[in-house]
Amino acid sequence: MSHETPTCLADYETLAQQVLSPQTWAYLQSGAADQLTFVRNQQAFTDIRLCPRHLQNMQGGNTALDLFGTKLDYPILIAPVAYQKLAHPDGEQACALAASAMRATMVVSTLSSTTLEDIANTASSPLWFQLYLQTEQADSLALIRRAEEAGYRALVITVDAALNGCRNAEQRAGFVLPDHISAVNLDGRKLPAHGLSVPAGASLFQNPALARLHDWSDIEWVVAHTRLPVLIKGILAPQDARRAIQAGAAGMIVSNHGGRVLDTVPASIEALPAVVEAAGTTPVLLDGGIRRGTDVLKALALGARAVMLGRPIIHGLAANGPSGVAHVMHILRTEFEMAMVQCGCRSVSDIDASVLWPAGGPGLNRTSCATDAAHSK
Repeated sequence: MSHETPTCLADYETLAQQVLSPQTWAYLQSGAADQLTFVRNQQAFTDIRLCPRHLQNMQGGNTALDLFGTKLDYPILIAPVAYQKLAHPDGEQACALAASAMRATMVVSTLSSTTLEDIANTASSPLWFQLYLQTEQADSLALIRRAEEAGYRALVITVDAALNGCRNAEQRAGFVLPDHISAVNLDGRKLPAHGLSVPAGASLFQNPALARLHDWSDIEWVVAHTRLPVLIKGILAPQDARRAIQAGAAGMIVSNHGGRVLDTVPASIEALPAVVEAAGTTPVLLDGGIRRGTDVLKALALGARAVMLGRPIIHGLAANGPSGVAHVMHILRTEFEMAMVQCGCRSVSDIDASVLWPAGGPGLNRTSCATDAAHSK
């Protein structure tokens, strides 16, 4: 790592690019097609302004919350990211060590390069398991049972990656998964049909694998076959939020898969308010574009209960192993707490739309902090 200590998440991104091969960097960092959504995920946060509040009583402040029975010290989770050994030889176990040091909840990917049991044996902080539904229900059920037996606290079903996106940057770089890295949790089984081949002159709709893609009945089946709370990750449309609740989901995660699947969809933060409204009392989390503590504050102000951090975790992992991941989490948490204090929020329950400036963010329907003279934290 550089002799200069990174001071923000962007510094870790620079360091990670320096130590990773161009091929691996393209896989971990790039988005789909023209990468418009990937860029917009971060840019949309900059369009939202904060309204500072001064001379507020901060005595006894904290960032603790309870989420699906898991007690969190702060509302920042580590998002599921596949094949972490691409970034560091110790992969997910290094990340779990950092999560434990920072008392953070880590969400483990089905496509992790370390077994979910080995990760659980390493971690002392809570773990959730991200599930890619398998073609055969028996294979999905086996993963669910393994997660339950290993002590995972929740299931996160990703629904927005039925097909791979057109990852042109990755294609141009010629990325191929190295032989020594694999989805070890799948025990040699074929991956879900994310990348359906289309022969020249044929239509994607002629591929028989398309008929085996999952639907809402599969979510209902999972809910009926686990004792864990089930979250649906990849929700952007309010209609899907309502359908997720009907299927028995305990919560949902607004996400566009980091802009890696379908380009030109809204940034996660742009989709958040409508999903929160549709979800009612069902908890909503946000994934995508978080790079500053002020981003965390903005997401919570728009109704998210917590956020997930993906690429910056991998940047920290690549740059300095578990210490890098821990430092990334420390930086973001500290920035978030500073933003809370400067906006007059003593706890996460104090954070609402009143901390946002009226002109900040498209299509927001909220009380203006500039006109709400009676507002007091």
